[in-house]
Amino acid sequence: MKKENVQLPVVILTCISFLLLVFSCSTFPPSAEQTSNEYKQISRATLKDKIAGGWAGKMIGVSYAGWTEFSSNGKIIEYDIPFDPASLKESISQDDLYVQMSFMMAMDKYGLEATGEQFAAEFANAGYMLFHANRKGRKNHWDGIKYPDAGNPKYSLHADDIDFQIEADYIGFMNPGMPQHSNKMCDVVGHVMNYGDGVYGGMFVSALYAESYFESDIPTILNKALKSIPVDSKYAMCIQDVIDGHAANPDDWKATWQIIQDKWGETDNCGALDDFNIDAKINGAYIAIGLLFGDGDFAKSMEIATRGGQDSDCNGSNAAGVMGIILGYDAIPELYKRDIPSVADEKFIYTDYSFNSVVERTLAYAEEIILRNGGSLKGDVYTVKIQEPVAPPLEQSFPGLKPFYRAIVQEPEGWTFEGEWAMKNIKDPWGGSEDLMTSDQAGDAVTFTFTGTGALLMGHWDQFGGMADAYVDGEYAGSIDNYYFVDGKGAGSGWLNATHLFHAMGLPEGEHSIKLVVKAEKNQAATGTATMISRAIVYTNE
Repeated sequence: MKKENVQLPVVILTCISFLLLVFSCSTFPPSAEQTSNEYKQISRATLKDKIAGGWAGKMIGVSYAGWTEFSSNGKIIEYDIPFDPASLKESISQDDLYVQMSFMMAMDKYGLEATGEQFAAEFANAGYMLFHANRKGRKNHWDGIKYPDAGNPKYSLHADDIDFQIEADYIGFMNPGMPQHSNKMCDVVGHVMNYGDGVYGGMFVSALYAESYFESDIPTILNKALKSIPVDSKYAMCIQDVIDGHAANPDDWKATWQIIQDKWGETDNCGALDDFNIDAKINGAYIAIGLLFGDGDFAKSMEIATRGGQDSDCNGSNAAGVMGIILGYDAIPELYKRDIPSVADEKFIYTDYSFNSVVERTLAYAEEIILRNGGSLKGDVYTVKIQEPVAPPLEQSFPGLKPFYRAIVQEPEGWTFEGEWAMKNIKDPWGGSEDLMTSDQAGDAVTFTFTGTGALLMGHWDQFGGMADAYVDGEYAGSIDNYYFVDGKGAGSGWLNATHLFHAMGLPEGEHSIKLVVKAEKNQAATGTATMISRAIVYTNE
């Protein structure tokens, strides 16, 4: 499939105070991985068994909970969640697995020294659908906003979303006892699509895996993994609330869930002012709840993490992956792994890997990382130099930012449309619908006036999307391209492409305006010149 890079990056107007809070990718002390003189041994067979357990846990978790995804937002899943071993075949087509395998294939191509730019290019040009931070990162890459800026909050309000958290498993799998090297890898790959807490989610989950190779006590694993991320990050604070809730009331996971919901349930900038929450923090909290209250039981840990709701299959699969590392494949209850052999040689879609081959490839990378980081191999026994993690410098995506109110295009207050805009209704597969104001006529304009410190204009991208100029308070702020299409898989039509079009943040508190002017121009790949507007979200400071 051929994809064209569109012409101009989106330039977001921000004030100096906001820019000072947004930093470039973090760096680690060069000798950080040398802070420990502890060594531990693990046989090749045991290491492979644990790697297989991690991958199997991911497959089992998404198969168990796939149908529950976003069925319960802001509330606990109370209904029965049965497990059908035959559903494991569905994991072959789950994005929780195949997206991260794109990064492994980039490593196969470029080695362990693969750069962020190389990871980003492989990811952006893969032929599968993406959503949230992944999709915005891809689109930014196409639009000329390259790594590491593609996930930066200046260009993406999805910076803290869950995406990297559910795609960083492979990094933890190949770093047994080496959370600092895991962190370094996460720092590179995580900034392909995320920033701040969105990157820390991947670091935390990867550290859970890395620590689980030589430790089975869940509280110890969680506390060690927390050392991999800044203690003053909101992500770390959220996980610490889980740990404190468990310590105070170890027999009632729902009480801790409620603490998290009350404090962190409205932190999402993607689903702002909605029960939907794709933020990495709260979904990471559900992983931690599942592990702590699961008492070391594979099924119980997976079930509780799933019952937290929101992106439930991702959270259940992460919890199951950690338990898979701790237990090893052979010790996973037979019910849950029964049908893995039947699909073990079937390739995950969009990848070069089957379950069997990805286990072998992960083992090979683990060996290379062990030997590069002060370890050794004698016979069939690895000696691993255990690492103490050093957290990266703090990144904050949206400090003090709070969604204030929503304005839809059907309600005239705040909106001024100039020209020949028309109303279009887009239906989704679940019986819902969304109204859009659309235009493809040069000079047609929409102005949204608001009182606050920032605003997001939402609408749709599509294969017939075209160019528009953006203005903030009358000042030109760049050009946006509303084209998006991926390999004819449906990602270029209708409801699938509801998205964030343009945002301006860090403005002084007061009245402001954002204006989009249709250019009736398009990039080479587009089939039209449309701009499509559905709503706006207004933000203020906490």
